[in-house]
Amino acid sequence: MGLLKFFTKEKKESLDKGLEKSKDNFFSKLNKAVVGKSTVDAEVLDDLEEVLITSDVGVETTVKVIDRIEARVAKDKYLNTNELNRILREEIAGLLSENNTVDLEDFSIPEVEGPYVILVVGVNGVGKTTTIGKLAAQFKAIGKNVILGAADTFRAAAVDQLIMWGERVGVPVVSKGMNTDPAAVAFEAAKRGQEENADVVIIDTAGRLHTKVNLMNELSKIKGVIQKFIPEAPHDVMLVLDGSTGQNAFVQAQEFTKATNVSSLAITKLDGTAKGGVVIGISDQFQIPVKYIGVGEKVDDLQIFNKTEFVDSFFKN
Repeated sequence: MGLLKFFTKEKKESLDKGLEKSKDNFFSKLNKAVVGKSTVDAEVLDDLEEVLITSDVGVETTVKVIDRIEARVAKDKYLNTNELNRILREEIAGLLSENNTVDLEDFSIPEVEGPYVILVVGVNGVGKTTTIGKLAAQFKAIGKNVILGAADTFRAAAVDQLIMWGERVGVPVVSKGMNTDPAAVAFEAAKRGQEENADVVIIDTAGRLHTKVNLMNELSKIKGVIQKFIPEAPHDVMLVLDGSTGQNAFVQAQEFTKATNVSSLAITKLDGTAKGGVVIGISDQFQIPVKYIGVGEKVDDLQIFNKTEFVDSFFKN
């Protein structure tokens, strides 16, 4: 399925609407920065730097973008402020295209021996369990057999919420209740996935950013028991981040990537915030694929992240 087919009119509208607050906030600041100015000069670049940083793009990524625009100013000598939106769009798109990550085209999964296992990590409150439920629904919609594992056993709401999502989307949930060994749940989920020839096993894990040593030990234990049935698993360790927390999402990404081998990201709650610029910074700085973004409450509002589509929506005015 090609991108043109996957990004239907409805999905584009959902993405545009989900980024509306971020876009309005960004352009409000940008317009103030260039008011009364006709050319892109040092003062405009200083103001632009502040706009990007306060839009949660992040300092490192902001510096890269400003450096690129400064190079264009030096080369072209005269850049009209009316062109700033187009230039920003081009340079950010160019920056993201260089991060060596490949955009997914749909919710399909790689061919592997046995079930494709996704281990999901992230702190409480970021939308981790909801993301798992929506992802399960998307996989099921394309004909995949999905099993969920409720291994976030330190919070009763997480177990109950995952069971509720399982019932809602019609996929089985392996659960041993609260205050049980997360690795035991992961063991049963992997075992059942192997025995029932599941296509995908998604395992929810503890939503606590405790000490890195404890986190590493817990995840290592979970990985160890999964590999008794599926030696190559987990195939994906997905970190879920709340886009509405802005710079705090960067901090969480730093902590989790130090503690475990995170291989993909999902960034949620972009529709309720003006901090959508965080997706640009995280995608650039961590060089880890942002696979999914959440732009609304509906199941279909968990979307594939495509760099080009995202930048187009963010800069559409």
